[in-house]
Parts: sequence; structure tokens; C-alpha cells
Amino acid sequence: MKTFTLPGTEITAPNVVLGLMRIQEKSDEEVRTLVRTAIDSGITFLDHADVYGSEPHGCERRFAEAMRLSPAEREQLVIQTKAGIVPDGPYFDFSYEHIMETVHGSLQALDTDYIDILLLHRPDALVEPEEVARAFDELADAGKVRAFGVSNHTPRQIDLLRRYVTQPIVANQVQLSVTHAPLIAQGVAANMQGLDQSLSRDEGLVDYCRLHDITMQAWSPFQAGFFDGPFLGSPRFPELNAVIDRLAAKYGVPPIAIAIAWITRHPAQMQVVIGTTTPERVTAAAQGSDVPLTRAEWYEVFRAAGYTVP
Repeated sequence: MKTFTLPGTEITAPNVVLGLMRIQEKSDEEVRTLVRTAIDSGITFLDHADVYGSEPHGCERRFAEAMRLSPAEREQLVIQTKAGIVPDGPYFDFSYEHIMETVHGSLQALDTDYIDILLLHRPDALVEPEEVARAFDELADAGKVRAFGVSNHTPRQIDLLRRYVTQPIVANQVQLSVTHAPLIAQGVAANMQGLDQSLSRDEGLVDYCRLHDITMQAWSPFQAGFFDGPFLGSPRFPELNAVIDRLAAKYGVPPIAIAIAWITRHPAQMQVVIGTTTPERVTAAAQGSDVPLTRAEWYEVFRAAGYTVP
């Protein structure tokens, strides 16, 4: 498992992350097996959110109840959680009061004294960055949150926060897979008239994050699009799966590892967030961390996914 020092922090992070949004109904033993399998594979970075589960903090609480981590075990993990979504309305809330209430709820649910990384969960159109800054300062000063980031934010939205927030924004979690890669595809076909792929939708987010030492975290790395099913093994993507299967055979790994490797091969040093609850898939996905796709192979997968390479 490849690791790196997360820019803006002292955190040693693997480039594959285990997302725990689907563990609410899992038994203690199922949760323990899933997490221990991840740890044994080198995945020591865990991703939560207050809205994951059938009730607020549901999956965070289920994790803590099942794992019952000792202080020493807790120190070996990087625990990230998110705040800002309010499903029943007002939908998004980056107010000082909501951030503070949510973080304290997460600390209690996770049964921990600190959160390694807190992400603002999707943009709040009504954000008042001064309030975010106030919350971040208090949480950092109290030692309750060690680092801060965002999810699904544009460069300008991040710039607005950075004008007021004194801590570095260390991560931006965005949807990215080989078949859902407009963040990357636009740059390849920039300035090509009449090609939808050439249209900029994100203000050059990948390059922005590289320039500002913000680690991109790819969620839904196996989804074909926006929650419309996986591309691996799908008859909708015969050419792509043929290429992935051939590369999987070449490197002696499962196809899921090639899907991971396509993202981790990018020099932006991205992390990939996997959400499976199947231990065997965790082990298989983790193998992608070390697959050294060549430049030619990376572009071959990209073209097989349907993107134009001029």
C-alpha cells in the first residue's frame, strides 16, 4: 500500500480509503472483519459523515460500538468525518452553530477525543465563511479537529473559504471514476470546438488542487455515472472491460484493482474512497494501490471509457 504525507498535515495517509457509509445494519463481527481486513491491507484511513446511517451519526456510532478501540488502536487510524448536510432541511448548513453541534455529535458517536480531518460536506450556497472560520479556529484550538477540508467544492468556493479560514484546506472529496471523469477529461480536450468533453465545468479543479496542495479524494470510483450502476463487468462498457481485464491479467490483480490504479496513477496523488462492505473486495481494491500503470495503459483505459484523446 502506497502512503504519503498528506500536504498541510503530519498525517501519513494511504492512497486508498475505506468509506463506512453502509455499515448501519452490520453486526459487530461484520464491522470488525471489514475494518480489520482494510487495516491488514494497509488501509488505515476511514471515512465517515454525520449523515451516514438511518439516523444522525448512525454509522459513526455503529463503528465505535463494534470496534471499541483502545487509545493505542485509535492512534493508528486516520478518522475523517463530514458535516454540513441536513437531509430534512435546510439541506445544507455551514453555520457556526451547526458545525459545532455536528462535530461534538461525531466525537461522541465515534467515542474519540479528536477527529483527524473534518470535511464540509457539499457546498452551502448560503455559506458565511467568517462563521466557518470561527468554528474551525475553536475546534483546532481545542484539539478536537486536527485538519480541515471540503467535498465537492469548486476552486472559487475554496478560495472564498481560504480568505477567512486560517487552517489549510487539505482535501476535497469529489466524485471520480474512469467513466465519470469530467474533472480530468476536459483538460485533455480543451479548446476543441463542438466537443462536449471540452467544456469546462469545474474551473480546472484538478490543477487548482495540485497548485494549492489540496488532496483530491475520489468517491464512487466504480460507478459508471451519478449512481447509475458500476461499470466493472457491465455489458454497457464492453471495450472498457476488455481493456481492464487484459491489464488485470497482466498485473495479476482483480479488475477492481485496475479501476483503483487508474485513479492513483494520476500525478495529483489522489486518494480513492471505496464504500464496499465486502472484505474480499476491500482486499482486491487495495491491490490497485501498487499497480504501476504505464502512461500508455492509462490513456488506453481512458479512451476505452469513451473519452476523446485528440
